[in-house]
Amino acid sequence: MKIIEPQRLYRRIAEEIRGGVVGGQWPVGTRLPPERDLAILLGVSRPSLREALIALEVEGLIEVRTGSGIYVREVLSAKPRDVGSAVNAAHEWGPLEVMRARQVIEVEVAAMAAGNARKGEIAVMHDALRLMRQEVANGQAPRRGDEAFHVAIAKACGNDVLTDMVQRTWEARDGAVFERLGQHFENPVAWQKAIDEHEAVLHAIELHDVSGARRAMQVHLRNATKRYSASWKRPVAA
Repeated sequence: MKIIEPQRLYRRIAEEIRGGVVGGQWPVGTRLPPERDLAILLGVSRPSLREALIALEVEGLIEVRTGSGIYVREVLSAKPRDVGSAVNAAHEWGPLEVMRARQVIEVEVAAMAAGNARKGEIAVMHDALRLMRQEVANGQAPRRGDEAFHVAIAKACGNDVLTDMVQRTWEARDGAVFERLGQHFENPVAWQKAIDEHEAVLHAIELHDVSGARRAMQVHLRNATKRYSASWKRPVAA
């Protein structure tokens, strides 16, 4: 018997918006309601709506016009078209869903790493942070250094299951929706804030300060989630 996986929330919201387009509620060329109003209309949270809008932007159904609004680009069939990416895969995790999971997992992983990390493992974290700084200095998004830093902490926690879980959340970032959200999110100011927060986490781990590492990682991931949540380039007040 075939197992039917439940559809991700942001995909269900995207389907509802797509249905409104196909059904003529929002014809081609029309501007969608402001984000706040659309969230109320659909009865969903703004972060979940934002994920759905990004998915539809990747698919080509909508277009963000800075300073103007979000417009319907073309009428699609009732089902999403194949854009040759993970965006239409039922198993793709939503970016904010991933960030919320990371807040649960990585906060305790950091605390465990503070209690267990050895000198060589801390050196790897320093290397990752240096890579982040170098990427930013080169005008690049510090993705390699960012991932290397968090994975190094996970490996230092002493639990292979938790390490695998952290690595899986980073693999989820390869999805098209995550990539597009990053395009809205990434800028030098956000990168520097992330580096500063990483330094606080690493400092606590170096001191083997378990509660300090937990607190620093909690602050970092909470701030990162806020940055992602606010990263949609809303062209009009919403």
